[in-house]
Amino acid sequence: MILVVDVGNTNITFGVFEGEELTASFRMMSKTARTSDEYGAEILSMLGMNGVDKEKIEGVMIASVVPQVMHALVNSIVKYLDRKPHIVGPGIKTGIKITIDNPREVGPDLIVDAVAAFDIYGGPVLVIDYGTATTYVPINEKGEFFAGVVSPGLRISAKALWQDTAKLPEIEIKKPDSILATETISSMQAGLIYGQVGQSKFIINEIKRASGLSNMKVVATGGLGRLISEETEEIDIYDPILTLRGLQILYEKNRRTKPQMREFDDQNMPE
Repeated sequence: MILVVDVGNTNITFGVFEGEELTASFRMMSKTARTSDEYGAEILSMLGMNGVDKEKIEGVMIASVVPQVMHALVNSIVKYLDRKPHIVGPGIKTGIKITIDNPREVGPDLIVDAVAAFDIYGGPVLVIDYGTATTYVPINEKGEFFAGVVSPGLRISAKALWQDTAKLPEIEIKKPDSILATETISSMQAGLIYGQVGQSKFIINEIKRASGLSNMKVVATGGLGRLISEETEEIDIYDPILTLRGLQILYEKNRRTKPQMREFDDQNMPE
């Protein structure tokens, strides 16, 4: 068994794989400050609740876009699971080639999604991750990560509406009964959902046009990806565990290499 960890801006998602099968998954908030002991206690508790024996965890792979949590998180895995994790970053074998102007600027989450989409679905492929931000990453038939688009995610947009306006309330993000909204909450929901749908359709078609890859398969993932994918024919596949699958694929590509333990900025994070 291997443990994979996706550290996002909102949540930390854990997955346990036995071979290629995801046998357990659980989440915790990434914005909550924790010590390594607190992480360790929660991880062991969640593994136990999911029937996973920690002694059977052979290795760990982590991708993180939140450097502040890494010091405590990595230490917790070393201390409580007795495993040194592989961390997505420089030196990791991916099987894809990043050809944008500055490859070091590419977030680990985008690399993981690109690896998973190309490995599972082949190329050319466009992977869209509906997370805190909405990201669009095209990979050509050669496995080249050659461009990217980043836009505000649904939650960021919704938060801006109710925090930056005096009279708009905090709402649930869901599809309203009709785009012809007749009151405040459904009108906000309509703007958020159909605005994201319209953006997705335009960006997908424009990426296909500009790249000349009209046969590009489109794969969506992320917590709100199902909601958007159900509203547009431009998205071919919704894969809710694409990022976790990408981490499992990366672990297999790197399992014979020694994990590179790095120092992380632990400013304002307790140990």
